[in-house]
Amino acid sequence: MPKLTFYGGVGEIGGNKILLEDEELKLFLDFGTPYGRRGDFFEEFLNPRPGAGLLDLLEMDLLPPLKGIYREDMAQHVHWEHFQAHHPHYREVEVQGVLLSHAHMDHSGYISFLRPDIPVYTSAMTAFVTKATQDVGKSDLERELCYLSPREMKNCYLATAGKSYTPRAFVLTGHFPEGEEAQAFWCRSPAKTKSLKPAVPATLGAASPMRFFPVDHSVFGAGAFAVETPGGWVAYTGDLRFHGARAHLTAAFVQGVATLKPLVLISEGTRAGDEASTAEAQVYENIFLAAKKAQGLVIADFGPRNIERLLIMEMIAGETSRRLVVLPKDMYLLDAMALASPQEVPPDLLSRLLVYQEFHCPDREEVWREAVRQRHPAQFVGPGEVRACPQDYILCFSFWDINELIDIHPHKGLYIYSSSEAFSEEQRMDIRRLKNWLKHFAIDAVGLPDEKTGEVPPEQRGFHASGHASGPELLGMIREIQPRVLVPIHTEKPGYFLEGLAGTGIEVRLPQLGKPMDL
Repeated sequence: MPKLTFYGGVGEIGGNKILLEDEELKLFLDFGTPYGRRGDFFEEFLNPRPGAGLLDLLEMDLLPPLKGIYREDMAQHVHWEHFQAHHPHYREVEVQGVLLSHAHMDHSGYISFLRPDIPVYTSAMTAFVTKATQDVGKSDLERELCYLSPREMKNCYLATAGKSYTPRAFVLTGHFPEGEEAQAFWCRSPAKTKSLKPAVPATLGAASPMRFFPVDHSVFGAGAFAVETPGGWVAYTGDLRFHGARAHLTAAFVQGVATLKPLVLISEGTRAGDEASTAEAQVYENIFLAAKKAQGLVIADFGPRNIERLLIMEMIAGETSRRLVVLPKDMYLLDAMALASPQEVPPDLLSRLLVYQEFHCPDREEVWREAVRQRHPAQFVGPGEVRACPQDYILCFSFWDINELIDIHPHKGLYIYSSSEAFSEEQRMDIRRLKNWLKHFAIDAVGLPDEKTGEVPPEQRGFHASGHASGPELLGMIREIQPRVLVPIHTEKPGYFLEGLAGTGIEVRLPQLGKPMDL
């Protein structure tokens, strides 16, 4: 019979690491960064020591002490006999792969520490988004998802061994995207003189005991998995919603997995207890009305991987006689997504966008930035052009880009906050700083969370749609699928499911961190 062990996502939102085992198969369902627990020990100026490899993360229980799954070059400071003697969750294990539901770091981030030969099963879109995100990011111990920099011991410090890169094995749930450009992107290395191999990942065949179901989420490429075991099908939702433009994907998943009559459904519960869902259509209406009334510059703050929101903003830009402007790193990501699936991210959309010429060091070797310049040479716009005609643009900036306003120096305008609420104290501090910037430039704002509570005031709601299903929608999904066992994860309110599914005949089992659950 199958067995599940939860090493993350228990009593927390994110950090999912679920080990599924049966007689022949051992797989992880996601392997994400536990941001909440990480924040208990680390912050912006106190991070895991790069030269210590896995040691700091294992010591603080951010990684499970599982000998056999991690990169050997990163484990040179780890004394496994210490964990064997003192940690109740220590064990040796071999796994055949990771089923990656989507590209958000709370589900994918700590794949960085796994052996590169352990295959990652995911959609082409998720693979391309993950690589683009790594390409444009800073070199980071915790973000080596698609390719890694091998470490070697130098005077008791684990240092990168030159500019060589080791690719991670990917297995796509469909065909590898066609065309030389897609292969060139997958092979692109951060160093001009290096390329990554192999060019084309393997593909998941129809005979596999795994099924992948595309679902609607705030990032394209998201999916749910089902795995056939001798005891029955085990299904995993990843993150999903029912109120986006692609809600039909989630509906098809529910119908498809219900036909499997699963033994177990592992369901996300981010919004357990939340009743209402703001639909993307409502977001469009609210942003359109705000942008239509705005005088001067409009700034839109939303996640760069949220393509549905970008499509809304591009439509609104056209309807208000403006041009949508994205940062170079966001255009690089959009190029990658268009290569992965031109049906979902059409190239003609990219041709209508402008690229903001941000302030950066021109001598810094950045292969990705050069690729954007080559693909979009006539689409760049600088701060002087925006300053001269601010009413002609909508800038896609977040708080982390707000210092670019110093070069533009706008006077008045509108900041549209179309992102999630501020859940942590650190995020609330960022909102406080953001408001200071906006006050300095006399820019009005809509949709901003309150810096004390982190919640968006009632009169300011409707400018963002969650990437997650509401509580009643989740309960309806579970009742329709009718698994024998429901295991809620990725939630701070697991008891919601005990109460909501009482009397349905569905057994609700609450997971415990690191404790095996026999099915």
